[in-house]
Amino acid sequence: MSKTAQKVLDEALRLELSDRAELAAELLASLDGEPDKDVEAAWAAEIERRAARARSGEDAGRSWADARDAAKDALSKR
Repeated sequence: MSKTAQKVLDEALRLELSDRAELAAELLASLDGEPDKDVEAAWAAEIERRAARARSGEDAGRSWADARDAAKDALSKR
């Protein structure tokens, strides 16, 4: 690690927990590059569609236990 990076790290470690968490999230996000606007818009539309179905009662979802069991089952088949 460069001296500059070490200095930044030392200063960052003195921040409050919430600030360190936000800083870490921003640093990790920066590794992915610029977000694709079309993908972001598609995810926003999908989230809104799912939320509307849940609010209307059309899709009540499933319990955590059922979702966990389904995920475990899917992973065991890999």
